[in-house]
Amino acid sequence: QVQLVESGGGLVQAGGSLRLSCAASGSVFSIVDMGWYRQAPGKQRELVAAITNGGSTTYADSVKGRFTISRDNAKNTVYLFLQMNSLNPEDTALYYCHRLYSSYWGQGTQVTVSS
Repeated sequence: QVQLVESGGGLVQAGGSLRLSCAASGSVFSIVDMGWYRQAPGKQRELVAAITNGGSTTYADSVKGRFTISRDNAKNTVYLFLQMNSLNPEDTALYYCHRLYSSYWGQGTQVTVSS
């Protein structure tokens, strides 16, 4: 059974930092590309950052220089991380872990940035 479980969201003041984590298991996640998406109220879900199996990364322009995606390919579980620095209220959203090019999504973790 495929599972993606996010954690690490919360409430933070503008300028603060958070680190999101995602544990992906139940499939061969170590050889697939993974990403973080977010969806703010009234807006479409958007790609925040992605990382290939080989470690190549891609970022949305709005988070470049502030967010860092990384992964740890353990034996049976892949851990995906998103270090978020210099947060601002526009980063407020529900953040999802996603196996790219698939229908597998996590349940989301809420990030709220107060001004």
